[in-house]
Amino acid sequence: MATNMEKITIKDIARALNLASSTVSRAMNSSYQISEATQRMVKEYAAKHNYHPNIMAQSLRGNKSRSIGVLFPTVANNFFAEVMNGIESIANKGNYQVTIAQTHESAARELEHIQHLKLRSVDGLLISLATQTTDLSYLNMLMDEGFPIVFFDRVINRGDAHCVVADNAGGSFEATCHLIQNGYKKIAHITSSANISITKERLDGYCKALNAGGIALNKNYIRYCEYGGMNDDEVETAINELLSMKEPPNAIITASDRITIKGFSVLKKLGIAIPGQVALAGFSNFSAPELFDPSLTTIKQPAFEMGKTAIELLIKQIESKKPIKQFEKKILPTELQIRNSTLRK
Repeated sequence: MATNMEKITIKDIARALNLASSTVSRAMNSSYQISEATQRMVKEYAAKHNYHPNIMAQSLRGNKSRSIGVLFPTVANNFFAEVMNGIESIANKGNYQVTIAQTHESAARELEHIQHLKLRSVDGLLISLATQTTDLSYLNMLMDEGFPIVFFDRVINRGDAHCVVADNAGGSFEATCHLIQNGYKKIAHITSSANISITKERLDGYCKALNAGGIALNKNYIRYCEYGGMNDDEVETAINELLSMKEPPNAIITASDRITIKGFSVLKKLGIAIPGQVALAGFSNFSAPELFDPSLTTIKQPAFEMGKTAIELLIKQIESKKPIKQFEKKILPTELQIRNSTLRK
């Protein structure tokens, strides 16, 4: 038996409990082949004697790299930065290394990153799709092969994939209803590329709120930013087009961090009074929206929880001893934070 100064091993535990080393190893990994009683006995003994697994040896034996790839559209964004904090909070505890790649909304760059990370033998991928991604054939192939992938925020429309999203439709619905209740009837919606899931969901919430408020949908009030606001000109163009209409909107809902911040900046530059001439509310997780003048009404997403939940699902998939057949789409609640940019005096 190992002394108190030595590290206890699987063989030590097996010898002490009169079990095979393979049984102890499987019990420590919660294998379905080992009874719960034996798993409990082994784990209690291991904890009592301060057993710590050899992560490097585990990786070599299990053909696992203990590394995970994460694909973001960009990390220069408060929402995705908070998601990353959630991911790392769980990765660190599980002894997983995280490699981050940015697509900058490019489908070609997204594919290159996925192929590169796969060649580097990551154990799984966390992916938020680029706005320009329409060809999902490579991702479908990987999933058909059983490679662990979890999508977050911008997700794939496929039933056999774990997805973690905010309640985009609900958040958009609530914000639009808030504007209607404050007397705004001509409400525009500036959103991202029509390709991605969040665009469809947020547009759906907006349309349902208008319907519930007895307001006819004016499709001319809907503007798409193909690069999700990454290109400043597309947001400015959208606002200029809306304001030059015969009946311009008196309120705007924006559908992403970048579009919200740029939209606010454009309205200010044009000398548009907020909310006197145009009220503004938007999806955003940027810090201190109350410091804007006027303070900005935002639809806040649970970004940290999204990252945490996504990596928990991925690790569960990676470490499962059986093929995963039950997949989940987790929808996390948003929070409407009402401030002066939408309140009539």
